[in-house]
Amino acid sequence: MTCKHQCSHEVEQMCPLYKGARHEPAPIPEEGKWVKAKQITDISGLTHGCGCCAPQQGTCKLTLNVKEGVIEEALVETIGCSGMTHSAAMAAEILPGKTILEALNTDLVCDAINVAMRELFLQIVYGRTQTAFSENGLPIGAGLEDLGKGLRSQVGTMYSTKVKGPRYLEMAEGYVLNIGVDANNEIIGYKFVHLGKMMEAIKNGTDPKTAFENNIKTYGRFDEAVKVIDPRKE
Repeated sequence: MTCKHQCSHEVEQMCPLYKGARHEPAPIPEEGKWVKAKQITDISGLTHGCGCCAPQQGTCKLTLNVKEGVIEEALVETIGCSGMTHSAAMAAEILPGKTILEALNTDLVCDAINVAMRELFLQIVYGRTQTAFSENGLPIGAGLEDLGKGLRSQVGTMYSTKVKGPRYLEMAEGYVLNIGVDANNEIIGYKFVHLGKMMEAIKNGTDPKTAFENNIKTYGRFDEAVKVIDPRKE
C-alpha cells in the first residue's frame, strides 16, 4: 500500500495494517433532517453568533442563512465602536455568495465580525443552528424579522452611577425621552419614541413634528409617575 504524500523513512519501513473502524460520520440535525456531513455542500442552517474585538471595545451579532454550504443571507449588527459600522458595511458585501469555509478564511475587516463568523461556523458545522429541527429551514429574508418594524436593531443602552443611579437611554421599543419615578425615586416606567417608525413616516411625507408625536408611547406605570425626568439632562 503506497501513499501519494511524502512520508518519513520510519513510516515507509512500516508494514501496512488495515483499520477496522469504517463507519461514517455521526449525523447532525440540519433543517429537519439528519445529515452525514462530508463536504461543505452538505451544510445548511440559519443561526446567530456574537464576537468582540481584542480590546473588547465593540461587539458584533452576526446572523447567517446557509443553504447547501453557501451563505445566502447575512445580517451584521454592531455596537460599541464607530468604525465597526463601516466594517459591517463591507462584511455585508463580502459574505453572501461565499461558502462558510471561504467566509471563515476571509478578512471580514473587523475583529469582532471575524470572531462572530468563527462562532457561527462552529455552530453550523456541528448542527447547532436555530433551524436544526425546522423542516426546510427558514426562507431567505428571515434575518430581517429579527429587526422588527422599522428595520432597526434591538438596542439597549443604559447608564448608571452609584451616586446618581440608573438612566435608561434606549430600549428595544425605542429612544427613551423621559423616565418616570415614584415617591421613592424608583423608576416605574418610561416614555419613548419609536425611531424606525418615525423615520419611515417622515420618508413617506409626514411632517417631522407630526411623525415624532405620532410615534411616542409609554411603557410600564409611566402615567403614575410622581416625577418625570430627562435621562440625558437630569
